[in-house]
Amino acid sequence: MKIAVIGATGMVGEVMLKVLAERKFPVTELIPVASEKSAGSTLHFEGKDYTVVTLQDAVNRAPEIAIFSAGGSVSLEWAPKFAAVGTTVIDNSSAWRMHEDKKLVVPEINGHLLTKADKIIANPNCSTIQLVMVLAPLHKKYGVKRVVVSTYQSITGTGVKAVKQMENERAGIQSDMVYPYPIDLNCLPHCDVFEDNGYTKEEMKLTKETKKILDPNISVTATAVRVPVVGGHSESVNIEFENEPNLGEIRKILHETSGITLQDNPDTNSYPMPRYASGRDEVFVGRIRQDFSQPNTINLWIVADNLRKGAATNAVQIAEIVCKL
Repeated sequence: MKIAVIGATGMVGEVMLKVLAERKFPVTELIPVASEKSAGSTLHFEGKDYTVVTLQDAVNRAPEIAIFSAGGSVSLEWAPKFAAVGTTVIDNSSAWRMHEDKKLVVPEINGHLLTKADKIIANPNCSTIQLVMVLAPLHKKYGVKRVVVSTYQSITGTGVKAVKQMENERAGIQSDMVYPYPIDLNCLPHCDVFEDNGYTKEEMKLTKETKKILDPNISVTATAVRVPVVGGHSESVNIEFENEPNLGEIRKILHETSGITLQDNPDTNSYPMPRYASGRDEVFVGRIRQDFSQPNTINLWIVADNLRKGAATNAVQIAEIVCKL
């Protein structure tokens, strides 16, 4: 199985390689791809050294699967070129997510819909993945009517330059600013660019992608905030159901759902935190409680490592499905 990883030297790309190794994905030949300036450098994977190549070199080698994590413009230009030589593309950018003829996949929820004909498959936004992982089983039981989500997003979602900015601020070093303001000891209600409606692109991704994956009739509104955290993304979620929920049953459903770890015991201060979700593939959920301000509504708290289940792990899980088609 020839696997190309586009953006192999980036923050998500490095985690992608780590997850491929951890999950013992059947890689017979790795084709690491990066920018022109990185081409020719060496990358170590599973006891072997591989030469980093250009996108055109990778297309010429016609891998079975290409996992993209190099930005939307790269994906829009190059994913069709890979698909044209028979490669199945799993794209981690936002480029293909809302295309009507492209599937937006979280394996535990809709991986069964994939077919051999799907040559470009979209990986959802990191914040969306952890949200729908929790919403999906609850939607089946009670019917999700409306979701209000506030995110607390790790700087790793912006990339290595953002991590460097925070580290430099903590060390008192003047350096390039990825964000318009300092991020250390601060919170920025500004993830991605602002759109005409006053929401950011990140907030609208949460809205549109949740509808596409789960149900177009679910109303979703979001506020996305960048926080000085490295371990993962957190979300405060208010969920209104069509039918009256039972908290005990909700806990049981989530406890039994594959890919979710329930941490919900206030008596022992047990609740999800990004510090302890870091490096893990599960989606953690806790602080489950009734919203006493209106009927059929609960509040809960979701945490996941945005580089793993929010990106790399989800993509590799899709690749595992593709292998079996």
